[in-house]
Amino acid sequence: MRMRFRNREEAGRMLAKRLRETLDETPVVLALPRGGVPVGYEVATALGVPLEVLVARKLGVPWRPELGMGALAEGGALYVNPEVLAYADLTNEDALGVANQEARELARRVRLYRSERPLPDMRGRTVLLVDDGLATGGTARAAARAVRALGPDKLVLAVPVASAETAEALRREEVDEVIAVQEPDRLGAVSAWYEDFHQVDDEEVLTLLTQAHNLGASP
Repeated sequence: MRMRFRNREEAGRMLAKRLRETLDETPVVLALPRGGVPVGYEVATALGVPLEVLVARKLGVPWRPELGMGALAEGGALYVNPEVLAYADLTNEDALGVANQEARELARRVRLYRSERPLPDMRGRTVLLVDDGLATGGTARAAARAVRALGPDKLVLAVPVASAETAEALRREEVDEVIAVQEPDRLGAVSAWYEDFHQVDDEEVLTLLTQAHNLGASP
């Protein structure tokens, strides 16, 4: 049965409950800004663990930016969707050009959100990568590759709602597990699963990160 979340906060609390039933270890929680941060805040608070962000950027087709052809994440982790490249009649070099442009905004957000804080040490640990939804999975793939490079023992993608097809593909190819409150066969837009899906701004991200860091030590 389809259920709409009231907002990202409710979705995060429901996701945290699902995670408590599944996890038997203390994880590192990394949220994808901006929309994943309110969800990640609720998850980290409920689990009693610190929250940090990992920044990734969608790569849009130049003449149709809303159409994602891949994503770029911290550390240079890159995912390019060959099907979208073929549809848009673009090359890998075209995608790299967009990635180079997006790298500047990615670096700005890393400086803004974390200042001088490094990413937590993930070696040998379980990492929860949290977002507000999983549709095509491009951004999640790039983020997962960035986390993999840092040596976690287990990588779990945790979202309130996920496309069943995309979740299964990521389980096979990128992460150890995808945990979702809802995993419909037909997702449509992630926003359709929320009553309130306002655009999260930098101020909201920074406020939640400050609150999270005041509640506990760094990861």
